[in-house]
Amino acid sequence: MSNSYPRRDQASGVWKINQITKNIKDQGTYPSGATRALFAGGKAPGITNTVEQITVETTGNASDYGDLTIDVILVGSVCNFTRALSGGGLTPSYVNTIGYKDIASTGNYADYGDLTVSRGYISASSNENRAVWAGGLTGSDSNVIDYVTMTSLGNATDFGNLTQARYGLAANGNATRALFSGGYISPSNSSVNTIDFIEYSTTGNAVDFGDLDAARMYVCNHSNSTKAFVFGGTTYPASTNIIGATNINSLGNETDWGDLTQSANVPKGGAGNYTRGVRAGGVTPSTATNVIDYWSLTSSGNATDFGDLVTAAYENFGGGCSNNHGGLQEFQPRAPELYSPTGTVVPNGKGKGDLGLMQGNAQSIGFVQISSTGNQQNFGDWEVTANQGAGVASSTRGIRLGGRSPSYFNNIGYITMATKGNGADFGDLTQSVAYANSVGNQTRGIRGGGQAGPAVTNVIDYITIATFGNAADFGDTTVTKGERIGGQCNSSTRGIFAGGGGAPYTDVIDYVTIASTSNATDFGNLLAVQAYVSMSGSDTRGIMSGGVSPSYSNVIQYITIASTGDALDFGDLTVARMACASNTNNVRSINSGGWTGSNSNVIDYITIASTGNALDFGDLSTAAETYNSMSNGHGGLS
Repeated sequence: MSNSYPRRDQASGVWKINQITKNIKDQGTYPSGATRALFAGGKAPGITNTVEQITVETTGNASDYGDLTIDVILVGSVCNFTRALSGGGLTPSYVNTIGYKDIASTGNYADYGDLTVSRGYISASSNENRAVWAGGLTGSDSNVIDYVTMTSLGNATDFGNLTQARYGLAANGNATRALFSGGYISPSNSSVNTIDFIEYSTTGNAVDFGDLDAARMYVCNHSNSTKAFVFGGTTYPASTNIIGATNINSLGNETDWGDLTQSANVPKGGAGNYTRGVRAGGVTPSTATNVIDYWSLTSSGNATDFGDLVTAAYENFGGGCSNNHGGLQEFQPRAPELYSPTGTVVPNGKGKGDLGLMQGNAQSIGFVQISSTGNQQNFGDWEVTANQGAGVASSTRGIRLGGRSPSYFNNIGYITMATKGNGADFGDLTQSVAYANSVGNQTRGIRGGGQAGPAVTNVIDYITIATFGNAADFGDTTVTKGERIGGQCNSSTRGIFAGGGGAPYTDVIDYVTIASTSNATDFGNLLAVQAYVSMSGSDTRGIMSGGVSPSYSNVIQYITIASTGDALDFGDLTVARMACASNTNNVRSINSGGWTGSNSNVIDYITIASTGNALDFGDLSTAAETYNSMSNGHGGLS
C-alpha cells in the first residue's frame, strides 16, 4: 500500500485523522492515494489556459486536467489538500483574477475573487489554510504580499511587503513559513539572490532570511517540511540548471543540491511531494521544451527524466502546484511507532499538542512525547549558548527567554515545534535575566522575575509569540525574587508564579491575567518556602514540583488556577531534586533532570487530574540541571 497522502476522492469516502491513525495502529499501513501535480497556463507558443497533470510518485507523460478561467502566463499557483488556486498573471495585460478548482477531480477552474493588485511575474505559496502571492510586475516592480483563506471565496487581503520590490521570484514553504527567493529588479536591471520569509499565521512585512547560492530570476520552486528548493531560471542572460536547497526552519543561505537535466529559463512550473521535486517545461535556451524531470528531496543529486508535457510550454514559473507539498506536513506519512497511544497524530515523530522540549546545561534541545514513556531524544540546538533561560510556547512555536552563558543576557530565541531543527533569533527582553518564571497562552508569552545580573528582579515583560520583536513591559511581581524556574503554569487566561530565591526564599504564589498588562496579584502560598520550583499544569490545575528549602524536596503541590488559595499536597517525585524541566500536555505532567547535589537524568510523571506519587518515565540523554522547558499542549492552549 502506498505511503502517500490519502486523497479525499477515495471510493471509501473522506479519510479522517482517526481513520488514518487506526490503520497505522492496527496494520502499520496508510490509506492509499497519490500526489497530483498541476501545471497551469503558459506559452505554447501563444498564451494558453491549459492545465496539465501528473502523478508525482510515478514517471510518465502529463495529461490534460482542464482549463483556467482565462488564457494567462506568469501566473502564481498554489494547492492545499483539496483545492488549487491560480492568481494574477499576464494576458497580455496584467490581471488580478484568481481562479480555483477542487483538485480531486479533473475539470475547469471557476472564479474565486481578485488579488489586491493586478500583476504578472508573480510568486505564490500556501499551507493548508492560507495562500499568499508576493512581488510581481505591474508596469513597475511590486513588493506587495496579499493572501486569501483557501477554504473560502473572495478577494485577497493585504499581508505586508517584501524587503525589496521585484518580480520573477520563487515562493515556497512548509506549514508555518513561506520563503520568497531571487527575482529581478527593473531599475537596476539586475537579478537578486535575496531570500525573504513570512509566517503564514501573521500579517506584516517579510524579513530577511539569507541568500541564494547565485542571483537568478524566473525560478521555480518546491518544498517539503524542512527544505525549500529553488531551481532553473536565469542568471541573466544565460539559463541555468541549478537546483539549490535551503533549510526552511533556520535562517541561512542556499546550498547546492544538484542539477536539472537541462538549463531551463521560465519553466511552466515546479511541484512535488515530500520526497520528490518536479520541474516541467521551460525555455532551453530559446526553444520551448516539454521535458519533465525529477529529483530526490532526501539526498542531494541531479535530476532524472520523468516524462513529457502534452505541449511544450514556458513562462509560468509560478504555475505549478501539488496537493502534498511541504506546507501540508501535518499529514506526512510516518512510521507506526511515532503515533501516540492516545491516537493523536504525531508530526515528524512528535505528538500534536504532545511535545515537551527541555534544555539542560548546554546548547542542545531535547524532546519527549509526553503521553508516552521513554528516553529523551535530540531536537536541535539554540542559536546561542543559553543556560537557565525561561520557556514559553504556542501550539506551533517554542520560545526561550533570556539566560546566561556565563553572563546574563536578554536574547529571545525561537524554534518551530513541527520540525526538528535549530533555534533562531526572535528579539530581546527588557533586561538581561536568567532563572525566571514563564507563563503564556496561544498568543502571548510572559517572563516574570528572575536574576538580573547580581540582583533579583520583580519585572514582568511579554512578547506576542507569532510576531518577531522585542519584549514590552507588563508590570511587576508581588515580591522581588529570583530562582523561580521551569515550565509553564497557566490556563488560557491566568498565569501563575510561585516561590523564588535570593535571601530569603519565599512561599509566595502570585498570578497575572495574561491578556492584560498590570502588576501581579497575590494568589496564596506554597506548603513551604522554596526556590527552583518546577511549574506545569492543565488549563484548570497548576502543579509545583520539587525545589530547595534549604534541602532538596520531592514534594508535588497543586492549586486550582481559576481560584485563589494555598497549595495542597499532591504526592512525591521519585527523586528529591530542584531545577527540573517541567512539561505538560494538559493531561500529564513530567519533570526531567534537576539537581540532587549532582546532575540528575531522571524523568518522572504524574496524571494532573488525580493525586499521587510520580512514576518513572525514562531518562535524559545527559544528566543535567534542566531549567528551560516548554510544551505545545500546555494548559494555556486549551
